[in-house]
Amino acid sequence: MSLLAFTAAATLTLLLCVMTGPDRDDLDEFYTGFGALSPMRNGLAIAGDYISAATVLGTGGVIALLGYDGVVLALSTALSLTLLMFLLAEPLRNAGRFTMGDVLARRTPGRAVRVAACAATLAALLPLMLVQLAGAGDLLSFVLGFSGEGVKTGCVVALGALMIGYAAIGGMKGTALIQILKIVTLLGSGAVVAVLILRRFDWDPGALLAAARDGSGAGPAFLRSGLQFAESPNPRLDMISSELTVVLGGAALPHVTMRMYTARCARETRRSMSWAVACVSLFVLVITVVGFGATALIGRAAIAKDDPQGNTAYLLGSRAAFGADISTAETLLFTTVTTALFLTLLASVAGMILACANSLAHDVFASGRDLSARREMRLARASALAIGVPAILLAVLVEDHNLQPLVTLSFSLGASALAPALVYSLFWRRFTRTGLLCTLLGGTLGSVVLMTGTNLVSGAPHTAFPHHDFTWFPFTTPGLVSIPLGFFLGWLGTRLSGRAEAEEQRRQYEAVEGLILAGAVSRTGRADSRPRAAGS
Repeated sequence: MSLLAFTAAATLTLLLCVMTGPDRDDLDEFYTGFGALSPMRNGLAIAGDYISAATVLGTGGVIALLGYDGVVLALSTALSLTLLMFLLAEPLRNAGRFTMGDVLARRTPGRAVRVAACAATLAALLPLMLVQLAGAGDLLSFVLGFSGEGVKTGCVVALGALMIGYAAIGGMKGTALIQILKIVTLLGSGAVVAVLILRRFDWDPGALLAAARDGSGAGPAFLRSGLQFAESPNPRLDMISSELTVVLGGAALPHVTMRMYTARCARETRRSMSWAVACVSLFVLVITVVGFGATALIGRAAIAKDDPQGNTAYLLGSRAAFGADISTAETLLFTTVTTALFLTLLASVAGMILACANSLAHDVFASGRDLSARREMRLARASALAIGVPAILLAVLVEDHNLQPLVTLSFSLGASALAPALVYSLFWRRFTRTGLLCTLLGGTLGSVVLMTGTNLVSGAPHTAFPHHDFTWFPFTTPGLVSIPLGFFLGWLGTRLSGRAEAEEQRRQYEAVEGLILAGAVSRTGRADSRPRAAGS
């Protein structure tokens, strides 16, 4: 039944992309969908982009295996989107047009800025793409009962090709509709499973937590902070580093921020983000109940035996919620749960490929060149293929390794390079082009170098390289050092730019300050009152 459901989902989503994709050579239609989505639908699409398969499976596993620390991680994801809503969403919409390069080049024009923005976008999203693609083979093998490396590889290649098609054919509007379908299915099926789990414990959350504590084998420590980093020499600092990386990194990842450019006005941006935050908050509640339910009903040892990282905990908890005798209705519900995860994989990677392809085409190939709309759209579609094919090949190569370091690296790059660049560019008058390049390149390089020395990469049985030990960094995530480094390099680069460049950048910022902070003028210099949904 799951195979039939997966096939139907793939066919339906591909048909949606074909039907809603751009039907003419218009850049606004391909890159933003003309702002045709209502705030509710745009908010659902933002939530869909934000909640990736790695978030669902990884966060559920951390809650099931580590209890309280996993809940803190889940809350950090909601806090990250809240930070985006209150601090960056409206300035991003006002300053940007199609890509993050547009935002950064608004006040510091130049090809170097756009190329650096594209490089940072690719560096931040490629690791996440590899995790999603490699996880696709594992998910299908688990659900459908397939075995063998050849079958897994075939699944990765086939699904990767489908995701490339979504991005190239559907554009922003097509992928948005897939995200909406995914988030509605994921939250709907997850909420039903959470209700079934609570019913198993007579609607008493306290009884659920007590059963999870007993099933964890860790005793009271399961419901207290510190289990995740119990073996770390600095558990408190490690916890702060991890959560800071998630909060800042998640808010700045390009496949999420690109959804800000699709809103027609600042008011719709706020309303869209309100819907997105509400959806993510509901997801946090659902994943918490399902994660604790998996530990309570199955036991932590059984979950770890099936997958040491706990990535199957969400599926195991959903299956256990039905009890020993599964009715036809419950079988259909579990099929819906697995289909929702399948859609999550498809939609997440499609959104990331689209963000990378848009940046490569618009910020690199089209920058400084007088290209027609048709030519740039062809470049964007070709860029989706150029991004997707290497990602598929790399995913096949790394699918047998622990990929948690890649997830951590993506969020670290978002927090250490993209977040400082956006904050400085949007709010600091004297920020210069030199400071921006120092932030993007230095924050990226610093995160990569520090990440290689963490205990996620080597030195333990479940690391990426278990047979080697080149651990030298004292924390599990590099954020505690790389985030201040990214901000410091931006400040230092600006201070070293010289008074003349700083004054010039200040004048350029003041010329667009009203647009960036309040949307006072349009991107063409007129009052920002035109309806973008009808085309512009």
